[in-house]
Amino acid sequence: MISPNFVLLYVDDPVASATYYADLLGQQPVDVAPTFALFALASGLKLGLWARDGVEPKALASGGGGELCISVGDRTVVNDMHADWSARGVTIAQRPVALDFGYTFVAVDRDGHRLRVFVPEGA
Repeated sequence: MISPNFVLLYVDDPVASATYYADLLGQQPVDVAPTFALFALASGLKLGLWARDGVEPKALASGGGGELCISVGDRTVVNDMHADWSARGVTIAQRPVALDFGYTFVAVDRDGHRLRVFVPEGA
């Protein structure tokens, strides 16, 4: 069975993006360099931030073409994270709302990548 465990986001400045994500995630990256930064998350997922201009083959898409999703335990956590991120000046693309799959909000990082926080319907 194949089990993906690594997500790469193409960013303009990996060092600045690592600082941004360290603040949002509440943890430091395990590696930071001018062209790449890496987070090893408690879930086992690795999040890499790769300098867009060094990607081979050349990356054609920019941020916003997909989402990094963060599942949380209940609506209160969704609301609390929305309030916290809003207070930090994070760009919010969608305020908390109930959709068919659950309760959610969407933020946008400094490179246009969408960050969806949600609690699944029925949780």
